[in-house]
Amino acid sequence: MAARKSAAKPNVSPEELKQYYRDMLLIRRFEEKAGQLYGMGLIGGFCHLYIGQEAVVVGLEAAADEGDKRVTSYRDHGHMLACGMDPDGVMAELTGREGGYSKGKGGSMHMFSREKHFYGGHGIVGAQVPIGAGLAFADKYLENDRVTFTYFGDGAANQGQVYESFNMASIWSLPVVFVIENNQYAMGTSQKRSTSGQDIYERGAPFGIPGELVDGMDVLKVKEAGEKAIAHCRAGKGPYILEIKTYRYRGHSMSDPAKYRTREEVQKMREERDPIENIRTMLLDGKHASEDDLKSIDKEIKDIVNKSADFARESPEPDLDQLWTDIYASELPQGDAVDS
Repeated sequence: MAARKSAAKPNVSPEELKQYYRDMLLIRRFEEKAGQLYGMGLIGGFCHLYIGQEAVVVGLEAAADEGDKRVTSYRDHGHMLACGMDPDGVMAELTGREGGYSKGKGGSMHMFSREKHFYGGHGIVGAQVPIGAGLAFADKYLENDRVTFTYFGDGAANQGQVYESFNMASIWSLPVVFVIENNQYAMGTSQKRSTSGQDIYERGAPFGIPGELVDGMDVLKVKEAGEKAIAHCRAGKGPYILEIKTYRYRGHSMSDPAKYRTREEVQKMREERDPIENIRTMLLDGKHASEDDLKSIDKEIKDIVNKSADFARESPEPDLDQLWTDIYASELPQGDAVDS
């Protein structure tokens, strides 16, 4: 393995640094376990892993306040874990079990948590972007000082509904941070081949939306950019765009062999730019943690993930009569019961 450069001095406390390490490691180990369960046939359908991109969502969650909202696409397990959703419920949903967040009926792309203000991972490319603008519209209407993180990828950035959302968000000065998780390959086509102009965040300029490019392999840089974007939104200045340059180590989904890039390219990113190893180096170089401390954290995380896998295996599949439930709302948003 190539020698790592000594990491820059962090601008956060040692405890915060350890928490980011723990949070990113939870996502990494959870996704590795999900990949194993998929290979065993215990997870069906599509399964899009977040391995390599952990610093994006952990950095932004570190900048968020209680009550802020998030909505994303189908690469969503990391977002759920980062905002505090229970790994047991997430894994049980992936395996289609009753103990899952959608009672085993939604799977990877259909999990929600009102308690954690997570408004779903959406299977239609770009469909979550106008939903995110709508969440921000509600916050502005209610004057509650909340901000919505609306995540989408570099591939989705070419969708027309993205620009319709930019337009409305700008006109109404909505408190929404549009987060472009640019992992550089969309489904399997490199950004250079699919996208005119290489800085996607600049596409907000015609709508008067400021933005910036962020190193998505550095959780501290993501946090810093997130704080700037949130302050902009809370000040009533309207939307902000963060194009966060990141990298996924696995294919687009578990069924993707990723032959559009070389193994050498992936290995180089793992060895030189891995976001978890970057924080690990900071902790060790700064003497904020010892090797034994980090091994203890790793064991703690593995125990949590193994417990989630056991919970998923032991949770029963939903009864057939559950096919007829959760189809229509039983209450209107205003609180009046719907006539049965």
